[in-house]
Amino acid sequence: MTQPAPRIAVIGLGYVGLPLAVALARHFEVLGFDIDQGRIAELARGHDRTGEVAAAVLKTTRLELASAAAKLPGRSVYIVTVPTPVDADNRPDLTAVRRASETVGGAIAKGATVVYESTVYPGVTEEVCGPILERISGLKSGRDFFLGYSPERINPGDREHTVDRITKVIAGQTEATVALLARVYGAVTSGGVFRARDIRTAEAAKVIENAQRDINIAFINEVAMIFQKLGLSAHDVLEAAGTKWNFLKFAPGLVGGHCIGVDPFYLAHRAQELGHHPEVILAGRKINDAMGPWIAERVAEAMKTVAGNGRSALVLGLTFKENVPDLRNSKVIDLVRRLEALGVAVDIHDPIADAAEARNEYGVEIKPRLGDLAGYDALIGAVAHADYAGFDAEDFARLVKPGGLVADIKGQWRNTALPADRRRWSL
Repeated sequence: MTQPAPRIAVIGLGYVGLPLAVALARHFEVLGFDIDQGRIAELARGHDRTGEVAAAVLKTTRLELASAAAKLPGRSVYIVTVPTPVDADNRPDLTAVRRASETVGGAIAKGATVVYESTVYPGVTEEVCGPILERISGLKSGRDFFLGYSPERINPGDREHTVDRITKVIAGQTEATVALLARVYGAVTSGGVFRARDIRTAEAAKVIENAQRDINIAFINEVAMIFQKLGLSAHDVLEAAGTKWNFLKFAPGLVGGHCIGVDPFYLAHRAQELGHHPEVILAGRKINDAMGPWIAERVAEAMKTVAGNGRSALVLGLTFKENVPDLRNSKVIDLVRRLEALGVAVDIHDPIADAAEARNEYGVEIKPRLGDLAGYDALIGAVAHADYAGFDAEDFARLVKPGGLVADIKGQWRNTALPADRRRWSL
């Protein structure tokens, strides 16, 4: 007997949910739900502020959009893709996941499957979300409705490892649930699916993926600090070391965003609940979280050396990653605030960041036109946006006054000649 095609609702249409919903809509009837009415309106106009889905794709997709919870009942599969940040004390903030669970709980009927893609620590799906769904719906998890987990692997701005090409890890309460997830996700990705042993295993796999990257970058950041004292460029050292076949290629810099800069705290939190102090994980986070102020202090020292008492700097880039407009948990702001605390007047330019969001999130203004800016004591390349890659000696001569400093955090101008009276600083 042929199984009826699942009718799917994707809850949360951000960097993760929107590309997934659009991909699923090529094969199934899909409702994309987000509580932000403004987000739904802009998507309906064919605009995705995250830059993950092109306007032409949005205008032709069969995806239905809604911000009203009344549209949610009647679906057989609900996929939750809401953010999981940390609070001011770096503790997991499950507010969005809890609220999404309450919303879905009010919509599900017997036989429904609820899948979570949000990054969480092992146990959240079954121990936190399941009981919320039960309480709101009056149904029993594992009998009346079924839980699944398939961790998101979206890499913002990455046009190679997209949702339709990556391997999707899947897990569910029952074999039938896993089979359903294999059918759903298998339809959209050429990378296939991997059946994890159980939901907690899949949750754990996701949370260590980014923790591993965080720890590796922390090692590179620490050796970059050491190389500074030795008068060596970390980028030069890494270029040489990278010729060894099994050397892992990581680069120093600011580690922010909503994944690498957050997920290790979820694993650390769970470990501490179990009575284990996660030394390596927290040490990595400590190093990476300190990089913004540390870089600011080194740049301020170099400014004194090359520009006398110069106290003006232009920071290029505010987003957490190159060529991505996402400002969440950007560590560039730590650099900016430390420079200001050291008495440096800082201007910021970013070609793709939303100025209103920067103002609301961080209380800073983004200079709208780079061509209007000139004559700074220091130019700091914080984010390697494509717009900055082609800078030449003429650009540096305009932006940096004679005797000034070009601080190249990302190593994007390593092979670019500077005017003779400007000095270079890099990690």
